[in-house]
Amino acid sequence: MENLVLAVHVLTALAIIALILLQQGKGAVAGASFGSGASQTVFGSQGGGSFFTRMTAIFAVVFFATSFGLAIIAKNKAGVAGDADIPSAVEQRAPAAEESEVPEVEGSSTAPAEEVPEAPESSN
Repeated sequence: MENLVLAVHVLTALAIIALILLQQGKGAVAGASFGSGASQTVFGSQGGGSFFTRMTAIFAVVFFATSFGLAIIAKNKAGVAGDADIPSAVEQRAPAAEESEVPEVEGSSTAPAEEVPEAPESSN
């Protein structure tokens, strides 16, 4: 099944590329007035613009459908079941004072919050 969808996907992509390259640009209409317009008689007097545009749109829809199909097949093949397999955040606890790897500087002490003096107010 996966190989079939993949083959259709690749063929559709190639068809889209070919159809886009076959389409005329906006400035190609000006060249028809100088005698090169007779080459479009295969698709009628209006040219093949609407035909190529319609076919490109159809192939684009098929391309998107096969893209979604391949995504679903890959999800089922991997065994992912929605959000249930997403791991939750691991809580880390802060190390205790005796477990700390930061060495203490001699002559310094950590004062409790009550003993810390307040900064003087600035007079601006």
